[in-house]
Amino acid sequence: MIDHRHLLPLAGLLGALAAGCPAASHQPGAAGALGPSPAPAAEGGLAALLELPADRALVAGFVVVDGVYNTELMAPWDVFEHTRHHAAGQQPITPVAISPDGRPVRTAEGLQIVPHHGFADAPPIDILVVPSAERSRDADLDNDALIGFVRERGSSARFVMSLCWGAFVLARAGLLDGLACTTFPRDYKTFAEAFPAADLHVNVSYVHSGRLITSEGGARSYQAALYLVDLLYGERVAAAIGEGLLVPWPEDPELRPPVITDPVLQRLRR
Repeated sequence: MIDHRHLLPLAGLLGALAAGCPAASHQPGAAGALGPSPAPAAEGGLAALLELPADRALVAGFVVVDGVYNTELMAPWDVFEHTRHHAAGQQPITPVAISPDGRPVRTAEGLQIVPHHGFADAPPIDILVVPSAERSRDADLDNDALIGFVRERGSSARFVMSLCWGAFVLARAGLLDGLACTTFPRDYKTFAEAFPAADLHVNVSYVHSGRLITSEGGARSYQAALYLVDLLYGERVAAAIGEGLLVPWPEDPELRPPVITDPVLQRLRR
């Protein structure tokens, strides 16, 4: 059940944001139904999503392009990488960086990232992660190779996570149609106008709907990643990782509450 305390009708949202939130300086490409949206987890299918393989690590594929932002890339990377130190007796999450052509990319802050793979030779992905980048709201949305890769791999991954403007890329790929989501607060208006089929939630830390987890980004990226670790490995493991990173877990819902739309997952969180 969607928590409607944090959801505004689209018309009301746009009106409110027009008065109090400046539009972004770049406009994204036109939205469209470009692929099937992942369905919410059913009672019978949830166990399969959360079951860890016995013979291999879970692969978290991070889509990195020029201009990717350091925080949205490294916050979930750190959290997932630390599962190997705290998930004793269980297969960890192995992060891999995937660029369009396999060549190095430069982050928005100037770091050079040498990826493990390109789109063409990327391995099977259990968790697809789409961090925000400088052009996530405009030029990246017209990159057919990028959108096609996200659409294809996002449709087959167990979970898909976006941070900040990464939601624009997921929406352009058609993965957020009809699903609750969130994005960077300053760009609610731009996102809502471009992607009316997405069910935008405002003033929340992250949203979990079906297989999709979307985050405000920035420091909130840690919380979204810890939430997924909690689902897969339990609160003890997530809390231990959070302790090492000085990120409290469980999070304080009064500071910036999450939205979890699936009733099955809501019960797990109680």
